[in-house]
Amino acid sequence: MVQTWSAWKRFPDVQAGGHVEAPIGPGVYEVRHTNTGRVVAFGHTGSVAKAISDLKVGGTGVFARLFGREPLVAPVNDLEYRTCAASSRADAKTTASRLLGLRQTAWKRRLDASWAARHPR
Repeated sequence: MVQTWSAWKRFPDVQAGGHVEAPIGPGVYEVRHTNTGRVVAFGHTGSVAKAISDLKVGGTGVFARLFGREPLVAPVNDLEYRTCAASSRADAKTTASRLLGLRQTAWKRRLDASWAARHPR
């Protein structure tokens, strides 16, 4: 059974000695921009703590562009994350899929309501 989302936490600044507070086991994670709420990373994994730690943040150097992932678009101090632990990797995958479906449904409703407000019958 999947637990609920954790509280939002500031994304750790590794240079300042920050560390990730997340489950070592399977689960779902979400990283967003603090001010806008725009999601910059979302996924399911067998190790939530490792997945968050492996996210690349900061500037784009030559070696980062050539050999690594592109970094997230915001500076570390502008990001926050939350996690949701799961009992298995399959459970995490199912939960992530369900959460994406819920998010898409919410956006569709928001767009439909916006369109209806601009185009009354």
